[in-house]
Amino acid sequence: MLKKVDLINSFTGKTISAVVDTDDNEKAIVGAGKAPNEVAKVTDIVGFDETVHRLSMAKQSLEDRASLFAGVARCLERNISTRKSFELQANRMKTPIYRGVIAEVCDQISAGEKISTALEMYPNLFGPATTALIRAGEEAGQLPAVCHQIASGQKKTVKIIKKLKNGMVYPAIVMVMSVAVVIAMSLTLVPALAGFYGSMDAKLPFATVLIMNFSDLLLKQPYLALVPFVVLGVFFRNWGKIASNPTIQKVFIRIPAVGPIVRKSSAAVGFRTFSMLVESNVRMNTAVSIAAESSPHIYHREFFERLREHISAGDGLAESFMRESHWLGIDGRRICGIMEIAAETGSATEMLNEVADDYEEDLDNMAAQIDKILEPITIIFLGLMVGFLIYAIYSPIFSLGKLILPDAGSEKNTPGQVK
Repeated sequence: MLKKVDLINSFTGKTISAVVDTDDNEKAIVGAGKAPNEVAKVTDIVGFDETVHRLSMAKQSLEDRASLFAGVARCLERNISTRKSFELQANRMKTPIYRGVIAEVCDQISAGEKISTALEMYPNLFGPATTALIRAGEEAGQLPAVCHQIASGQKKTVKIIKKLKNGMVYPAIVMVMSVAVVIAMSLTLVPALAGFYGSMDAKLPFATVLIMNFSDLLLKQPYLALVPFVVLGVFFRNWGKIASNPTIQKVFIRIPAVGPIVRKSSAAVGFRTFSMLVESNVRMNTAVSIAAESSPHIYHREFFERLREHISAGDGLAESFMRESHWLGIDGRRICGIMEIAAETGSATEMLNEVADDYEEDLDNMAAQIDKILEPITIIFLGLMVGFLIYAIYSPIFSLGKLILPDAGSEKNTPGQVK
């Protein structure tokens, strides 16, 4: 349930509001970040208002996750209690769900539970890698360092995702505007021209017939004009589920411009998770298994699962990598070489960090190049669409001109010719 918390400053009388995703009023006040000089008023958000809030708010926020663990790490380093360290992060959270997480974690800590136990209540927000790292930090007494590690990884991910999103903004706007223009012309200009063309006994080009039929369909059933926008909205809203489908993943990885980005991003997540777990002294079998669960793409999940089987059978890390390097594509040989160095020098943590850094650097470079790649593609698409519309709408005019003036151009006067 969503709860709205109005915080009234007892000195100034000013009110600020925060929405918290929780079922308990006391937890809502904690999640809202109430200060000692504020009075809290809690109201339930129900019915249509709750539906609107849930549709508009982000399901999860990587920025909030990074801010949460970075802030907790700084507080713990200054010997602030664990509960207070989480409580102080409430005002930094932008989404209701993370405010609810803070409230729940604080409640669990007050009840004597560990942080990792509280985070396990939110598997969609904190995957097995995060909870395993927190648990390892609790057991080793290195919780501040582990929180810093998680925050650093999240910040790198946020930076890359922002670059990828920024590169997609211009093409997305062009695509939406193109669809809107086609629909607008189909509802206004095309019907007017259709009446004119229909009064003339002329054979119309296929493109013109196609767009006239499309216009007739929209005029008879106007609600169809909303279908493209609804489809796009549903697509982006459920992108996470779509992208996690194994069949879709196998298709995406074969697309020339998209495949390398998909492969690099999945590998970056998997190897970064693996390196952090190994660095935190998590057992190798457990680390590989969690890395498999954390990897977004099915190929890398399969790679880490096969790796776990070989390690469980007694094979060394370098040998296991060699056996399954084909899952890593063109990067397989290079990574196997790095893992051989790790086996020779006993520096698995450093080498795994190097692999993760390499993937993240490659992905960062790819993200920086997206603008240069997508801009000409977008311009070409726009040019083809405009060219098609011009041809479909105006080519019949030239055909009708030949019908109206059939002898135009056939009789030519030459100098000195007498009629």
